[in-house]
Amino acid sequence: MKKYLMIAVAALAIASCSEKKFHVEGSISNAKDSLLLLENVGIEEITVVDSVRLDADGTFSFSGDAQDSPEFYRLRIAGQIINVSIDSTETVTVKAQYPQMATDYEISGSDNCLKIKELALKQIDLRQRAIAVNENESLTVEATNDSILSMIRQYKDEVKKDYIYAAPDKAYAYFALFQTLGDMLLFNPRTDREDIKAFAAVATSWDSNYPNSARGANLHNIAIEGMKNVRINDAARNQNIDASKISSAGVIDIALRDNKGKMRRLTDLKGQVVLLDFHVFAANESPARILLLRELYNKYHKQGLEIYQVSIDPDEHFWKQQTAALPWINVRDGEGLQSQTLAIYNVQGIPDYFLIDRGNNIVGRAQNIKDLEEAIKNLL
Repeated sequence: MKKYLMIAVAALAIASCSEKKFHVEGSISNAKDSLLLLENVGIEEITVVDSVRLDADGTFSFSGDAQDSPEFYRLRIAGQIINVSIDSTETVTVKAQYPQMATDYEISGSDNCLKIKELALKQIDLRQRAIAVNENESLTVEATNDSILSMIRQYKDEVKKDYIYAAPDKAYAYFALFQTLGDMLLFNPRTDREDIKAFAAVATSWDSNYPNSARGANLHNIAIEGMKNVRINDAARNQNIDASKISSAGVIDIALRDNKGKMRRLTDLKGQVVLLDFHVFAANESPARILLLRELYNKYHKQGLEIYQVSIDPDEHFWKQQTAALPWINVRDGEGLQSQTLAIYNVQGIPDYFLIDRGNNIVGRAQNIKDLEEAIKNLL
């Protein structure tokens, strides 16, 4: 019995050691007897994960179960906050001093956390500049509002360019979308077209990289609701869109006319496996790529594969000639490189493609699919 008990204890120890954990550790000086909290910044609420009463040296060490997709936490003493993101089993080390820990800290072990620090400091700077303008008694109310709005626009343009569109699959891009000025979200996902594009770009990347994550689904829903609101507002102004027919789906919709003039919606293909392909027929590599797509289509179309090909060719006549004999869905976005569709799907280069399952969910993107044919077969 003793032998079996020892084996059981050893097995339990091995199982315990194999659990995947993340760690947040470090030290906060000048904070003796302060209560340091590790809080999970959830989608709907902030909850305390762990806490420690700091000693004179200020050292701390927290750990938690690793998640399948990036998760967000914060270290907090009273109103001083340090935001961190955790991707799987990484160890993040923080060194700070109180009571300036929100601005005076060092962080290592995570590139995402370094970028989040940059964003947090930029946000604090924006708030301080906005307060200074608001307290300038020489400015009229109109001049104050114009100045603050100008600062916000400049800030958002910079953050979109350097953080969101530069790497929409990163945790810091997600973090950037939810920055605030006072109680106001800097990025408006409800009615601002350009801000909705930013949400959609991150949502699409998270759909692809973390297809089952709650945060990805939440982003997706936010982007779709924003696009619905914009379309409804457009309908009210133009009276040429039936707003009642706008519906949510598992993929951000594309609605463009095909080479025969028929409106084709990506969401209408629910129930099929879809290869969403972005293409330029005028490109030198186009013939070889079309040949590859023909082979895939011929082999798997009867099993449920459809190709929804979006062209951004500037010459419409040339595009119609090139697609006349192709059997799959061919649509064209006349906005070319300025296309909203390219922005929403964060297409940085052509060709690019996404795989969509029968439930209308994005499950893969060119950059993370090693074998396209094998991926299609698995979905079928």
